[in-house]
Amino acid sequence: MYQNIIETKLTQQLNCSALEVINESHLHAGHNGFSGEGESHFRIKISATEFNQLSRVAIHRKINSILKAELTEIHALAIEII
Repeated sequence: MYQNIIETKLTQQLNCSALEVINESHLHAGHNGFSGEGESHFRIKISATEFNQLSRVAIHRKINSILKAELTEIHALAIEII
């Protein structure tokens, strides 16, 4: 559910030349009793033309703004600019 939403929102709102959304929830199994199931931890690998003139902090803020609603539900989002 969240993986598809993240992909859709970023694709619709950014001119992505590359985008990969990875569900890493299973990597956190056992942490504070977490089972590792579901969609709670994500990593995105992204490149977009809009990022050319932005600092790394500005890019993260832009992505966080786009995914504001989802970030209230998921636990972690790692962002890799490629």
